[in-house]
Amino acid sequence: MFKLLLIEDDEILFNEIKERLAGWSYDIYGIDDFSQVMQEFTRVKPDLVIIDIQLPKFDGFHWCRMIRSHSIVPILFLSSRDHPTDMVMSMQLGADDFIQKPFHFDVLIAKIQAILRRVYNYNHEQITIKTWLNATIDVEKNTVSTEVGTVELTKNEMFILKKLIEQKNKIISREELIKSLWDDERFVSDNTLTVNVNRLRKKLDELELGRFIETKVGQGYIAIEEAGA
Repeated sequence: MFKLLLIEDDEILFNEIKERLAGWSYDIYGIDDFSQVMQEFTRVKPDLVIIDIQLPKFDGFHWCRMIRSHSIVPILFLSSRDHPTDMVMSMQLGADDFIQKPFHFDVLIAKIQAILRRVYNYNHEQITIKTWLNATIDVEKNTVSTEVGTVELTKNEMFILKKLIEQKNKIISREELIKSLWDDERFVSDNTLTVNVNRLRKKLDELELGRFIETKVGQGYIAIEEAGA
């Protein structure tokens, strides 16, 4: 049974989400003291975190930063605010997806299922070590290493990189990546993919590899691996 930590201060909404998700055999945990979120996170060791932006004490962005500094567990944001920057900010901080309130529960369940399937299924593939250019890519540990150093990727970033290098020197369409990542493109914003790819490139820049992930305008993305690159 997957453990989900729901960081939501609206008690009515929390109980409604908990009841609906319990019907799908998820084990739901909440927060009693919103100054002790990290302590509860450490105690529960959840498989997925669902977090609201507007919270007592500190907002969801703060707790996302804190969680990301210790863990690559998938994070799904909920928000009643309609600022476009909220989605961008959440993705830049390492969130895996974003849902705006009010939402349909079927959409929430579909996103949760897609994240869990993506994160915990592909990690059990037999081949967990891959090479690309001068880098060693550990799919299980979500790391990319070169002589320059090592960077840690989120699950989404690793999934995107893995898909691209598996078909290196071939353009992968945005539609194919979205469908692979989220199973159904109706449930994801096109901007979400853009933010994830840009964040991946920024991390790879630390290893001098970012330029080898190219955007092909109107087509998609490509991982370059040419002789002498």
